[in-house]
Amino acid sequence: MTAKPDAVAAGAPSEEEPDGRRRRSLDSRARIVAAMLELIRAGHTAPGAEQVAERAGVGLRTVFRHFKDMASLYREMSRVIEDELQDVADRPFRGRTWRERILELVERRAVGFEKIAPFKRASDVQRLGARLPAADQRRLNAALRGILERELPPEVAADAVKVEALDLLLSFESWDRLRSEQGLSSRRARAVLERAVRGVIGG
Repeated sequence: MTAKPDAVAAGAPSEEEPDGRRRRSLDSRARIVAAMLELIRAGHTAPGAEQVAERAGVGLRTVFRHFKDMASLYREMSRVIEDELQDVADRPFRGRTWRERILELVERRAVGFEKIAPFKRASDVQRLGARLPAADQRRLNAALRGILERELPPEVAADAVKVEALDLLLSFESWDRLRSEQGLSSRRARAVLERAVRGVIGG
């Protein structure tokens, strides 16, 4: 009688099974977050767990196995969005002078803000703890301001009024006002901000 291979033949779990389960779990979690982002970017301001589960191709219980409630799912999304913005911010500048680099910030933030705008608008509509946490918002604003201040020469950075004006013009709120309230296209909104920034920095 041929002997069976010990652990595998006896039905014992192979060493790869725990890693396989972990990979599947991480894949499910990523699909849930991606599904939530896709739904919001498609115009759903408050997607429910059932919609998310269907879009992600998982069961409803799987959604709540990874996230205890929808607010925790929004918090995970905020981290994903922050990473997307960081990728934009980390790209090397093309401009040779500080003025060119400040104008380049308009272009960069137009790209970044367009990515996060649907999420921020949806979270503002909900008002149920799903908004971008205040601490995350402050951290984001501080990071954006830090990039601006880093690119300014000392004599300009010392001009508090000029710095505050630039910080306002390069904020998400300015971008969102032009896009949502004033109804401008992304291209037109960028042109408006470039003109305004040029007025502040001169040259």
